[in-house]
Amino acid sequence: KYNVGTIKPFTPPADGRSLVLVVGQVDGDASILTGSPVIRSNEALLWAVRDARPEAHILFKPHPDVVAGMRAKGKGEDAAAALETLRQLNPDLIVVLAYGQILPKEVLELPKYGCINLHASLLPAYRGAAPINWAVINGDTETGATTFFLTHEIDTGKIILQERLPIADTDDVEKVHDSLMVMGAKLVLRTVDLILEGKADATPQEAFYTDAKELRAAPKIFKETCRISWNGSVKRVYDFVRGLSPYPGSWTELVAPAGERMVLKVFSTQKIEEAHDLPVGNIRTDGKSHVDIAVPDGFVRLLNVQLAGKKRMTVTDFLNGFKLTEYFIVE
Repeated sequence: KYNVGTIKPFTPPADGRSLVLVVGQVDGDASILTGSPVIRSNEALLWAVRDARPEAHILFKPHPDVVAGMRAKGKGEDAAAALETLRQLNPDLIVVLAYGQILPKEVLELPKYGCINLHASLLPAYRGAAPINWAVINGDTETGATTFFLTHEIDTGKIILQERLPIADTDDVEKVHDSLMVMGAKLVLRTVDLILEGKADATPQEAFYTDAKELRAAPKIFKETCRISWNGSVKRVYDFVRGLSPYPGSWTELVAPAGERMVLKVFSTQKIEEAHDLPVGNIRTDGKSHVDIAVPDGFVRLLNVQLAGKKRMTVTDFLNGFKLTEYFIVE
């Protein structure tokens, strides 16, 4: 277990603003940036922080009870020690980024200036775990990043700053995520400056809407959430695929004439709006260069796919190794 009560001495940097403590999640190999195609290591991030701010007290892969001390339901001796560490450090401000845990009341009330969070949407829209995915899935043409003060209720605190980001029709969640990542980092720095200079003018989220029922939510995405419904329009299916690409990836079942079912992930598509009389889910293909799936108002052309147990590939490569005929369907 880690001696979380021990605070190493440090010399404040020239700007007088010391990063005194960084706590990552327990699993050092877990992705901390939802939607990223690359698994990014918490440990690597913490090493980078240490190199940039050597005065910081870094907890590498802390014991689960230590992380428990930083969440609402934390219990145990190490949880209490973690809270005591925070009290000894006496931070003026706590910044929470993609932490994935609800902070306990004791932590929220500890810093003089409060706790702030960065959320990847224009709050109050898309409160929840997957705001970037749902914005793209819903075909939005704009999203953004928001900094706000944390409260006991998730994503409901007063808004400090917001910045908007256009979403192009060709953007997938990876592109939007990476743009927001850069934007969000700068927004956090601006927010910290405003708070420490006493210039932060926070606005209640209620000022941005009249009926909370009208707000779009961003619930956590599960495997079944990612299953493609071919009963939707061409645009609906197209947006759904790019809103889940490359991670976690939309999928469908490819059904052979004999009834065998295979999971097929779909990462990119093309819209083909044209009249036809094929049943939804039927396939139009030449067996060499294209695969078109029938939907009510046209076809969705598959461009990049991954059959279960195989690597991701272009449809041309897929057809080179798989004998797909128009007797197959998708469901």
